[in-house]
Amino acid sequence: MVRSILSATLGERALPTTLEPSTPLLGAVPELDSMAVVGVLQQIEERCGCAIDDDEVSADVFETFGTLCAFVADKTGA
Repeated sequence: MVRSILSATLGERALPTTLEPSTPLLGAVPELDSMAVVGVLQQIEERCGCAIDDDEVSADVFETFGTLCAFVADKTGA
């Protein structure tokens, strides 16, 4: 689900071919700027039916694909 959220927000071409837990995102994917981060967070809220408070979001969440997946799993209870 996280890959599809990133793809919908950034475009499939912006993403590395393979996304491993250690794949860097923030600072490594040029399309992942501050506006894209907001878009990703909105997609997570919509698709997962959760609310994300501003104080829950930091650069650490978007450091790698794995940290973003862990954040989504935490928000969804998965």
